[in-house]
Amino acid sequence: MPLIQTTLNGTKHSASSHPEPPQKRRKCAEAGFKDSRQEEEFNIVDRQFYPPEMKNERCAQYNANQIERPMETLSKAQQATEHARGVIGVNRAVVHWFKCDLRTYDNKALHLASKLAKSNGVSLICLHIISPQDYKAHMTSPARVDFVLRTLVVLKEDLAKLNIPLYVETVEKRKKIPDRILELCEKWGASHLYCNIEYEVDELRREALMIREGLKKGIAINTIHDTCVVAPGQLSSGSGTQYAVYSPWYRAWVSYIHQHPNQLDLFEPPSSNPSSSLQDFASIFSTMIPPAPVNKSLTEEEKTRFSSMWPPGEHEAHARLSKFLQEKSSKYKESRNFPAADSTAVLSVHFASGTLSARTAVSRARATNSTIKLDGGNEGIKGWISELAWRDFYKHVLVHWPYICMNKPFKPEYTNIEWEYNDELFSKWCQGQTGYPFIDAAMRQLNHMGYMHNRARMAVASFLAKDLLIDWRRGERYFMEHLIDGDFASNNGGWGFSASTGVDPQPYFRIFNPHLQGERFDAAGEYIRKWVPELRGVMGKAIHDPYERGSEREAKRGGYPRACVVHKAARERALARYKEGLKRETA
Repeated sequence: MPLIQTTLNGTKHSASSHPEPPQKRRKCAEAGFKDSRQEEEFNIVDRQFYPPEMKNERCAQYNANQIERPMETLSKAQQATEHARGVIGVNRAVVHWFKCDLRTYDNKALHLASKLAKSNGVSLICLHIISPQDYKAHMTSPARVDFVLRTLVVLKEDLAKLNIPLYVETVEKRKKIPDRILELCEKWGASHLYCNIEYEVDELRREALMIREGLKKGIAINTIHDTCVVAPGQLSSGSGTQYAVYSPWYRAWVSYIHQHPNQLDLFEPPSSNPSSSLQDFASIFSTMIPPAPVNKSLTEEEKTRFSSMWPPGEHEAHARLSKFLQEKSSKYKESRNFPAADSTAVLSVHFASGTLSARTAVSRARATNSTIKLDGGNEGIKGWISELAWRDFYKHVLVHWPYICMNKPFKPEYTNIEWEYNDELFSKWCQGQTGYPFIDAAMRQLNHMGYMHNRARMAVASFLAKDLLIDWRRGERYFMEHLIDGDFASNNGGWGFSASTGVDPQPYFRIFNPHLQGERFDAAGEYIRKWVPELRGVMGKAIHDPYERGSEREAKRGGYPRACVVHKAARERALARYKEGLKRETA
């Protein structure tokens, strides 16, 4: 039986029966990592794959350029091997490794791989690796894994029409992925592999290793910037530093694209393979898409539900983009904050899985507008482009401040805040049983759809971090483990904003009133009544606070709970706790 321990704040929980040896923890501490047993016990730090939470001093070393960033490691590998990779001749095939870029249109690495294959009269082979351990380490939701697998079915069919085979394999141990990919290249007679860069720490370090290991086997690994419209590292402030505030960064992003219009050039799908590919690689064409790993599988009911709500593939993505631009984009600015309005593009699942590129979305939005200027013309379209740019911004931040990928906030000093680890309150938040209707509606939408409106995401994140004072990283993890559109950089950025711990956040003393959020952004209660059926009989403004606005009987009859905390008291507690942790009165 696991031991029952009590945390500093008195909450009981299960602890591991096999604690880490003291000598191992001492070594970690000497290397710049703190004793993070509490974070480990609440599943914030996953010690199966990662070291303990780092100390703030180690974050400062990253900020002072004293520790090499993973992107710098990859860049060094690219530069050091550039000539050697350039003289490797093309063999029997060229490989494109699909990751979070599951599309044929406007895919730079795929385009370059196809171009090289065609110019040498050889076949293009496509590859995707399913990694159960990566899914676990990255907190990928079962809903997103399901969407990826369904998308791979569509992608395999699309590529087959071009005589291009797609091979998908499950590799159980994440550390074996580089060797397995190189083995496959050797098996297929491929001396060149292309892939688009992912900017998380693990992936950058892995690709840097693969580039050097590939050379030893005579295989050129070519890693390409494609995820962002403007690649990380291209924008810097007047002092030559990375932007940490969105507004000046966005102005620089717009200016850079205006000065380099080719940034919005779109890449054509791959050319057809020679017909001989059908026979040469028949064994690949005949393979099936593997099932979801056991650790990320859905029930049959869930598969049916998510399949009906989230059709897969890039054709669906482009259809959804067209519908939004034609019917909703011009009114986006004034309607985007209302969850019940159905006024947003709902394309985040496609950006996260790469069935639609951000570059395509920006290019087509500009074409719909009345001007080629990204910051001009229709207010709705202009506003939507600026929202798309946040995705680039958060990835730029991730590259420059990689410790946010290591369980640390962008502002390391916010680690000093004393968080609560109350499992009962956290469970109420997760289940949508807080007694705050707008918050509960949002959480129930997430649990049912794997998706939540952006305004609601901000409200529930603020509520968890400030009203409940629960460590925001628990909420960040819950989102990733349930969102079908989970993207680490954007999710981390959103939680950092709401908890006031991240890049360009709201000040810590700005604490959303959960009742007022509902009144402002769901005035008629449509969103609440959709997701909180217990309150469908509550009329008027009472829907936002039934127990205090004369509808106690209806709320009780429906079984709706009372508020789990009093907002006014919770707000005062949060302000005091933030001030104490930061040792200052300002944000």
